[in-house]
Amino acid sequence: MNNNIIDRVRLVKPRVHCITNYVTANDCANILLACGASPIMADCPEESAEITSLCSALVVNLGTPDPQRLEAMLISGKKANELDIPVIFDPVGAGASHFRTDFALKFLREVRLSIIRGNLSEIRSLAGTSSNRHGVDTTDIISDTSIQSAAKLAGELSLKTGAVIAITGETDIVVDSSSAYCIHNGNPIMSSITGCGCMLSALMGAFSAVSDAMLKAAIEAVTAMDVCGQVAAEHLLPHEGNASCRNRLIDAVYRLNAEALTSSADIKKM
Repeated sequence: MNNNIIDRVRLVKPRVHCITNYVTANDCANILLACGASPIMADCPEESAEITSLCSALVVNLGTPDPQRLEAMLISGKKANELDIPVIFDPVGAGASHFRTDFALKFLREVRLSIIRGNLSEIRSLAGTSSNRHGVDTTDIISDTSIQSAAKLAGELSLKTGAVIAITGETDIVVDSSSAYCIHNGNPIMSSITGCGCMLSALMGAFSAVSDAMLKAAIEAVTAMDVCGQVAAEHLLPHEGNASCRNRLIDAVYRLNAEALTSSADIKKM
């Protein structure tokens, strides 16, 4: 796959509106700056549509929901649809509470989505199937024996919503209604860094802002995050841990180019 979206992001410098959670807002802003995009974060309903109209993509993250933020998400999502700009939805913790899950399903009904990114438990919740989820950090694991069923589930959700579905974890699956890809990059230490998934969703916002092909944008964003996670882990010093890895991850995104991404990518069509 010809990986040139990261270079296009650096050239175009798209503005991305992120309505994200307060736990990872700073990391999402930094990862967008590192890839060459321009972050803007506004979760006040009175201005959210106006801010969205200034941007090239919208990223909605369900991590810390409250009534005001949820209202802003719906307003911004509908404005993005009106302007025909990509909407990336990160249903953090879907399935953990009725309040959270009900809004996620409402958002799917009322806003046309470009990409949905979540772990397997969150995607199962959106698809209406059973899940082992009990909290936002608990995930069903994609194993060698379950990868095909996970891809099938994602494909069905893609067909239902019209969105590209990205299931991320130790193994990543990116699917649309007709094809599926598996990505085998990344490093286990990434699971100990708060906000890796949120940062990836933000990165998808930047990549989708400069591409007409949402499947390609999602695949390359996942691959970029994973490859940079590998680089960050490989450069850790003996006394360093997950906090240092977080900083090195953002640095690796800042240094990433299409050539490095192409040479390191481990992407297989399923």
